[in-house]
Amino acid sequence: MSEQATATEQQQRQKAGKYLTFVLADEEYGLEILRVRELIGYMDITAVPQTPDYVRGVINLRGQVIPVIDLRAKFGMESIEPTEETCIIVVEISQGGKSVSTGIVVDRVSEVLDIAGGDIEDPPTFGSDVDTEFILGMGKIGDSVKILLDIDKVLAGTDIAGIEGVTSPATPDE
Repeated sequence: MSEQATATEQQQRQKAGKYLTFVLADEEYGLEILRVRELIGYMDITAVPQTPDYVRGVINLRGQVIPVIDLRAKFGMESIEPTEETCIIVVEISQGGKSVSTGIVVDRVSEVLDIAGGDIEDPPTFGSDVDTEFILGMGKIGDSVKILLDIDKVLAGTDIAGIEGVTSPATPDE
């Protein structure tokens, strides 16, 4: 067996695991379940001025201010009004060397799937103009395909700490 084949198999094994799947428009996506902190129903979100259009604002979740990102807007999809199925997935992302809780708004949550490494393919190549760095892989489930996201890379350009700082009370220097 070649070293390249062994490296590919090792990468596939690393991607294997449980994924929380959710829907945006008519597409299904998945997040590594270990990155999901909790699921909450859609709630009032406090808008934060001068933030990108995909930043809905912040919520107060048991005393912690959490920024909320509209994944539809982040992906350039048409915005829709929240429904009964709309929810916020609170995820842990790594940003600037620290762990940050962030909410992502999705149309609806589907299920948790256990996806074997052999059922996950690398993202397709669309050419140099299309960035697919945020896609962890393509999960083949029966006849369907789930787009597995690397949530750190999806939210990499978002200054989450800056959004939290806007709403957090300043602590006086002592």
